[in-house]
Amino acid sequence: MANQENDNKEYTGGKFQRSVLQVAEAQTLLKSYAKLLSVEEVPLTASNGRVLGNAIEAPHPFPAFDRSAMDGYAVIAADLTAADKNNMVWLEVVDVIPCGAVASRAVTQGTAARIMTGAQLPEGADTVIMLEATVSRTDEGIRYVGIGKPAAPGQHITPCGLELRTGDPVLPAGRIIGPGDIAVLAALGVPHVPVRRKPKVAVFATGSELLEVDEPLVPGRIRNSNSPMLEALIREAGGEPVMLGAIADDLELARSKVQMALESCDLVITTGGVSVGDYDIMGDLIRERSGDMLFNKIAMRPGSVTTAAVRGGTILLALSGNPGACFVGFQLFARPVIGLMQGAAQPDLPEWTAFLGTDYTRANTFTRYVRARLEIREGRLYAYPATVDESSVTVTIKDSDCLIIIPPDSGPFHEGDMVKVLKLPGELIG
Repeated sequence: MANQENDNKEYTGGKFQRSVLQVAEAQTLLKSYAKLLSVEEVPLTASNGRVLGNAIEAPHPFPAFDRSAMDGYAVIAADLTAADKNNMVWLEVVDVIPCGAVASRAVTQGTAARIMTGAQLPEGADTVIMLEATVSRTDEGIRYVGIGKPAAPGQHITPCGLELRTGDPVLPAGRIIGPGDIAVLAALGVPHVPVRRKPKVAVFATGSELLEVDEPLVPGRIRNSNSPMLEALIREAGGEPVMLGAIADDLELARSKVQMALESCDLVITTGGVSVGDYDIMGDLIRERSGDMLFNKIAMRPGSVTTAAVRGGTILLALSGNPGACFVGFQLFARPVIGLMQGAAQPDLPEWTAFLGTDYTRANTFTRYVRARLEIREGRLYAYPATVDESSVTVTIKDSDCLIIIPPDSGPFHEGDMVKVLKLPGELIG
């Protein structure tokens, strides 16, 4: 799983010949091969986190009727013109309307209907008087309500179509569905939601040094941490991981496994074997058909050896075996592709601006993406670089909720300087 990263901008000899691309160039090139997947319908209750395949319009007004905004009495505003504290207007109560019921009769001049919050306004009524602003009495078995001040038409009424009219846009295609969206769709009577199919993403790691998670440590070998990390990242991005395990540094085995994955999945991700070592087989495998290669070196740290090819129309993305580089490479390249396959409106990580929480003085010949923790202090956003941010370091991944972008040859940054950050998915950790 180990990879080496070299600061040389180009390898010019032998099988390691590489030409460097800027990150944005590599992203644009890779995205151009992301194929939009088909639309399928899922139950509303299973749609959270999925990407909406088609725009949704309101099938009817919402609310679908004029409804009372509070408990009280539905009346005719003109009946209360003369009401004041010295002249109580008394109206006969002719109906009681619970929420979910429909009035049994219209409200006419001189009458009122007791109404509950959310109930449909009866015909004839044009305003609602809150219960606390009324008094009541019963005279010879007839119930009356007393009101001591005038009211304007429309008071305490939520009118039909206030939020949405028939045909109004509700949700655009490409939106990631959340709990609020589900509430709206339920209110509009949408039991099945059109979403893009989840991309099937094959994952395997290369390296004879790899142990499975449940295996005991032995000298010279390490546990395969990248595969379970990638599985979680793929799910987080909306994909469906297909885990193919780890394989030793065997070119024939890797070739057959890659071919199988390319034929059965929408995207293939490998980790390890893309550097310049004698046993870095993924680089060799991709170079076998150089015409399929998109890039094999990017002007970035960590993960400059990130490599991509397209075979049979399917993207093969080979990430570094170093955990930190693998994590960053996924966020910059795999995540946008998975999003675009689902038609996501915003497939890239959002770029924010923050104050640097502490000095950062490391020299960089390439753009560096520094794992960092965000913190809000006195209404200002601060980014704190990880104290150890080497490509091979694993533990600081768990403490990061953003990547600080350090431009090449930028010189030292000091506490309080403004920096650009890429916000990672999820809540702030700090």
